[in-house]
Formats: sequence, C-alpha cells, structure tokens
Amino acid sequence: MSNVEPGTLLGRKLSRRSALAAGAAAGAVIAAPYVRRAHAAGGNLRMLIWQDYNIAETVQEFEAKFGATVSPAFFDGNSEAFNKMKAGGTGDFDLVMADGFWPRLYLRDGLIQPLDEAKLPNLANLFADFKPGAYDLLLDKPGGQLIGAHNCWGSYGITMNTAHIPEEERDSLQVMFDEKYAGHLATGARFEENIAMAGIMACTQMGTKDKPRPDGQPFNPYKLTDEELEAAKQLLIKQKALLVTRYQDYDSLQKLMRPGLVWASPEFSEIYRRLTRARRAGEIDFDVVHTLQPKEGGLGWIDSWQISSGVTDPAHVDLCHAWINHYISKESMFRVGSKGVAPCYDVRDMMPPEEVALLMLDRTVELRGLHMFDQPSSPEKWERVWSEVEAA
Repeated sequence: MSNVEPGTLLGRKLSRRSALAAGAAAGAVIAAPYVRRAHAAGGNLRMLIWQDYNIAETVQEFEAKFGATVSPAFFDGNSEAFNKMKAGGTGDFDLVMADGFWPRLYLRDGLIQPLDEAKLPNLANLFADFKPGAYDLLLDKPGGQLIGAHNCWGSYGITMNTAHIPEEERDSLQVMFDEKYAGHLATGARFEENIAMAGIMACTQMGTKDKPRPDGQPFNPYKLTDEELEAAKQLLIKQKALLVTRYQDYDSLQKLMRPGLVWASPEFSEIYRRLTRARRAGEIDFDVVHTLQPKEGGLGWIDSWQISSGVTDPAHVDLCHAWINHYISKESMFRVGSKGVAPCYDVRDMMPPEEVALLMLDRTVELRGLHMFDQPSSPEKWERVWSEVEAA
C-alpha cells in the first residue's frame, strides 16, 4: 500500500489536487447491516485514483474494519485514466476516480456501472447545492441513475492582488486579457483550461454564448465551433504578450505573487489560501481574493468515485460501496479538508470559521453555475490550436 508522502505534493507537476499533504486521523461511519455483508466479502480492492487521495489513515481504517486490502494505482489526468480503463482497465480496477462530466463518458463506453444509493448512507451529508435535483452532474441524466459519488470540489478561479486589481474589475475574465496589466499576469500551463477560459471570453464577445448551440445543448466551453475556437486562439495569442509566465507548479506561482510581481492568475485556490495565511501572519502587506465564477462564466470541477463495470461479484460490488461510503464519511472528509481541498460534504461544524472561509465551504452555491471540466469535443483541433498559440 502506497501512502501520501509529505513534501511530494507541492512544487511539482501542476495538479489541482496539489493542496493535499499527509496528516490527521479520524474514524468512519458505515451502516451496520451493509457492513456485515461487505466484511464477509474481504478481498482486495484495486483502485485507479489521484495519488493525493491515498491517505494512509483512511486506508488503514478501512483495511482493519473490513479485513480487506487496498491496492491503489495512480494517474495525473482524466484522459490518462479514461484511456487506461478503455484499454482493459475494467478488468484491472474495481474503482476509478473522475472529474466533471467524465463519468458520463465512462458510462457511455460501458466502463462503469450505476451505484446503489441505499449502500451509501453517508451521501446524506452532501451539501444541498450538489444533490440531485439541484445539481445533476453525477446522474446519467436528470432524474436518472447515480453513476458516481461526490468527493471534492473547486474551481479554476482567478486569484487577484486587491492592491492592484480594483474591486469593480474582479468579477470579470477581462482582467486576464487586459493590456493595462501587461507584465503582471500569469496562467497555468495546462492547455485545456487555457483554451476553455479563452473560449468563454471569446463567445461572450461574439455574442454566441447565450444563443442556441449547434448541438442543441447548453453552452459548454469544451465544445466550441471552429469560429469560436479561432477567436479563442486569437485571444490567447494576444494574452501571451501580457504574461510573465505559464506556471508549471504552485511554488513557481507563489514566488511571483507573494512579492507582488504577478497581480492576477487563474489557479485552483491553493495560492489564494497560502497568501491569505501569509497575510494573517503579517508576512505580506496586501490582501487577495479568489473569484470562483466571473460574470462571463468560469470553470469548475467535482471529482468522484465510480465502480468499474468489470466488478460483477455481488459481494465485491458491496465492498466497493463500502469503500466509497467509508471515504465520504464526515470524519474522512474532514481529514481531506484539513489537507486543503474542499469536500462536497458539510464538515463546517468540525472546522474553525477561518478554515471554512479558506475552503470556501460557505460558497458552494457558486459552483452550480460553473462549467464542469470535460473532454474537448475535438482533442486534435485543441492540440493544434495550442501549438499555434505556442508558436506565435
């Protein structure tokens, strides 16, 4: 069993989960009738997950309680995990994690199976803003089957230095494309988020975002027309001249924002939390804000647990549900929240007010309007666009 290693999660490959670190311990709550059947199953659970969620205490509790073993394997991005599952992973893994709309892609290709809500009593602790009816992301369709269990949430929002970005401009994506901030902007290096964010801005400027879409679906920045994609490319080429850098990791961004060289950058709120703590400690003399949802629209994510379609033995299906229910218990979610990632479950009564604010657990309603991470409608076109931006 691999455990999270302190010091390995920050300052390396950019990941929205790089806020996690090792530590904390607590119990889990699982319904007794369900426990007996799952415990009788025993066995080995094979998981394909983000490494940062492989928390030693959580795994050890589960193994001791159910007489099972946990065997995790890791991935860096949704495309990697999806391709592994398509290439025979349903026979190799019992559980897989995914982001945003990716679970629907898994279901479409027969890679996962629906969940039994009766075996997941800890779903009762889910924030109301994320529950079916309010937010149907993890149903196969509105009013349909549950295909994933919520884990954590967040946005690719913009962290801004309030000493340099006036309040009236902090609610707009325009900050990231404004020439007056040239030499004081940064973005991440991940091309999907860059193109999607530019796509939201481009479609707003073109007036196409709120008009009927070619596919008949609501606007999705990962499904742009050729004209919209071209407009996004032009915005990114223009933006390139305004940037200090496209950062690869959070430590690099912090080194630019902490001394006030960079005033605004999209990020997964890790730097917002670091700088807010530094301000409270008197280490810096400016405040920062994190805009979750700009007025033009923004990008967000909910990551989740799925059961592989390769799990057919009823006792092993029960064991998979037992793991999910164990992981989404309030005690386990408090542990994850203590490592710096916002749980989808209400653990505010277990945290001091300042941590609730830092994790934005009092702002869950803002997630409902964000555009969820998705697979680009044409990965080949997007990669070509990014190559042209890089070469410009």
